[in-house]
Amino acid sequence: MTRHTDTPAGRPVTEALPVRIVEVRAARRLSPRMVRVTLGGPALADFSYEAPDQQVKLYFPKPGQTAPRLPEPGADGDVMRWYGALQAIPEDERPWTRSYTIRAHDPARGTVDVDFVLHDGADGGGGAGSGGGHAVEGPATRWARSAGPGDVLGMFGPSAYFAQPVPLGTADWMLLAGDESALPAIGTIIEALPPGARAVAYVEVWDAAEEQRFESAGDVTVHWLHRAATAGDGTAGDGRALVAAVRAAAFPAGSVYAWLGGEASAVRALRRHLTGERGIDRRSVHFTGYWRRRLTHDDAPTEADLAEARERLADLS
Repeated sequence: MTRHTDTPAGRPVTEALPVRIVEVRAARRLSPRMVRVTLGGPALADFSYEAPDQQVKLYFPKPGQTAPRLPEPGADGDVMRWYGALQAIPEDERPWTRSYTIRAHDPARGTVDVDFVLHDGADGGGGAGSGGGHAVEGPATRWARSAGPGDVLGMFGPSAYFAQPVPLGTADWMLLAGDESALPAIGTIIEALPPGARAVAYVEVWDAAEEQRFESAGDVTVHWLHRAATAGDGTAGDGRALVAAVRAAAFPAGSVYAWLGGEASAVRALRRHLTGERGIDRRSVHFTGYWRRRLTHDDAPTEADLAEARERLADLS
């Protein structure tokens, strides 16, 4: 993942991040394949929401646990110590960990909303933005499918890295492109647009039942792409429809800031198209590979994943 922005940065990336216990307040289906879970609890009283696509890490309990065993991040402010602390927990007690986008924050109620993609094994969609990441249902999806009031999770963050603002309205228009795993972030960006800001979104979902409505002060056009129409040819979930739609699009005139999210190889293809064939400055393209086709979040990173991480580090230097 990487971010490019000319706007002032948010909290320093060296700031210590809290590890919290949160509780499900409510869960409701947005569509056949998407559920919204509202999380609350005293630990969210000081939750800081600073960017439309801000992420947290959620810790899911192992079978037999009512609450996950949480790692201790350390008192020296090193935010990277959480991983070492997590790995120090015995494997049979170590919680499953996934990254999610905060869909909404209600400071008055002390709650946050997180959207989860539900999988039935027939579709490859999913990812860090809304959960999953593989056609086979994983632990986070299983948890979300049955989540109800009183269920307990752990939360780490929000990430200071994602507290850097998306530059809304600074270019002549904004391009948003992603699959359903990117919908939480795309939705928050659209809803945060200033009055009159122009945005064009291309979103690949399973079918029309997965489309969502967004309230926005901006001038927004959303093109919905239905993956079910091509499921029979083996391309379901690989992002081909999304990449093809963006490649074929007639872009509006003027400067553009692009936000890309979804399956990692599709996101890389879109970024290459925008920076290569379209000639867009790479600093004006934010890209996030939320999930990897045929791989889970627990699988080792591929060479492409490592190359993406190196790009992120180079951009931060």
